[in-house]
Amino acid sequence: MTDRRVTPDPALVKLNDDGSISAPVVDLLRNIGGPRDRQLLFGDDVTILNRMDSHALVRAAKDGYCGWIASTAIAARKTPSHRVTARATHAYTAADFKSPDRTLLSYGSRLTALSEHDRFIETDLGFIPAQHLEPNATTAADPAEVAALFLGTPYLWGGNSCSGIDCSGLVQVACLACGLACPGDSDQQEHVLGISLAGKEPLRRNDLVFWKGHVALVTDDNTLIHANAHDMGVAYEPIAQAIQRINAQGDGLPTSRKRLPALDI
Repeated sequence: MTDRRVTPDPALVKLNDDGSISAPVVDLLRNIGGPRDRQLLFGDDVTILNRMDSHALVRAAKDGYCGWIASTAIAARKTPSHRVTARATHAYTAADFKSPDRTLLSYGSRLTALSEHDRFIETDLGFIPAQHLEPNATTAADPAEVAALFLGTPYLWGGNSCSGIDCSGLVQVACLACGLACPGDSDQQEHVLGISLAGKEPLRRNDLVFWKGHVALVTDDNTLIHANAHDMGVAYEPIAQAIQRINAQGDGLPTSRKRLPALDI
């Protein structure tokens, strides 16, 4: 996805209040009633820049992205104790997997534990399976492994969740999970992530391949994983095939190849 971040008008910056997202997933809009540019997840921290009617102009702490969201999706900021490390999980009404579920949460959502039970952790949203959570300070070590959790997830322009995700959203969730700062859009990612590779240098796991308006994550020297409109989902694809297919459909050859910092994998 190409960068479409909103640059807030200084005249509108009035509040600078801090808060956290209190809905499982919320669309970050370019303008009130406008298109979705990205999404925020439960527990994402934001700074409120302005309020208008039932919406707030916010800046996301994780990447600096600005946009409008419903004011009802913002609560007082809390210090999270855990984050969701499964592709998706449910919050239940009791510490029992047979109890009614209250909501669905996506990978990367951040929560505060109220109490711990044998197999569940109680949060404000309900009881969440303990095996789907890790301490918030814990980071993953392999971006490609994180991305693989989203295999089969439907493609969604501007999506950042288990219900729908786009190419740059997939790369962002994989990098952030591993403690790597990462913008939300592919052109920004191409500009700031990693180091450029020489034209003939072999690709390896966790390298990035960029096209104009698209990005993919390499899983081995022959394969990449990406959220793409061809499959309308997250899928593996041979690197050579992806290059040929994307060029044939008129979107050109890769514009760059980047290598992320070495991680302990």
